Amino acid sequence: MRQNTLIRLALAHATWNYFLKRARGGAGFMTLVAIVAAVIWAPLAAGQWIHEGYEFRLVHLWPIVASAAIHTAYFILRDRGYRSGDLSVVYPLARATGPILTIAAAILVLGERPGALALAGAALVIVGAYLLTGNPLRLFSRDRPKGAGFALLTGCSIALYTVVDKIAVSHYLIPPIVFDWACLALRVFMLWPIAAWREPDALGDAWRADRRWIVLVAILSPLAYILVLTAMVFTPVSYVAPAREMSILFAALMGAHFLK
Repeated sequence: MRQNTLIRLALAHATWNYFLKRARGGAGFMTLVAIVAAVIWAPLAAGQWIHEGYEFRLVHLWPIVASAAIHTAYFILRDRGYRSGDLSVVYPLARATGPILTIAAAILVLGERPGALALAGAALVIVGAYLLTGNPLRLFSRDRPKGAGFALLTGCSIALYTVVDKIAVSHYLIPPIVFDWACLALRVFMLWPIAAWREPDALGDAWRADRRWIVLVAILSPLAYILVLTAMVFTPVSYVAPAREMSILFAALMGAHFLK
């Protein structure tokens, strides 16, 4: 991945997480983010579909459905983590757990063989991220930081969707923007019943309270992940997953400086 692209990706990802932390959140918020993002990104998805001459096949449905379902769990878990814990703890912990499991899955499932230098670099990134959260030995104790449980589960969901999405864009060659948009559209129908079940007017309440954050997250969240998907088309996922974690530095700074 080019250095400038990596920095933009990291900044975009950390920024939308900061916006999510600032918002009231909830299932209604996440549903509206998916709806607005699907509308905003639809023209670009259609343009990439036409430009690249993409041909949809029935087998492409399984990674789209699987990714949408895992991303639904991911956004709910991440939002719950931010409601109960600090950005500067929950974000690094989730982002550090994801690469550990992703690298293991890439080796065992995808047959990737990252070199010793790549593994050493990934280990340094992961250990550094865990140290940002305080004492890593506390994570599985009763006095663990607030939101740590949701952060660890979020990391598990990151590993799952990363492997599925790698297969979608590099094996099935589904164009990244098209793939992400299809997952977004499907995620609307997965999140909406959850929001309506919890509160009949959840979408209206979320829009009145957080529409600024909804629009910003709807722009930046897909942008950050489309850059990741584009990189995964031609780069081993065991390299991409740790490289994304530069965003931890931005998130830790935002949490400490802006959110105190």
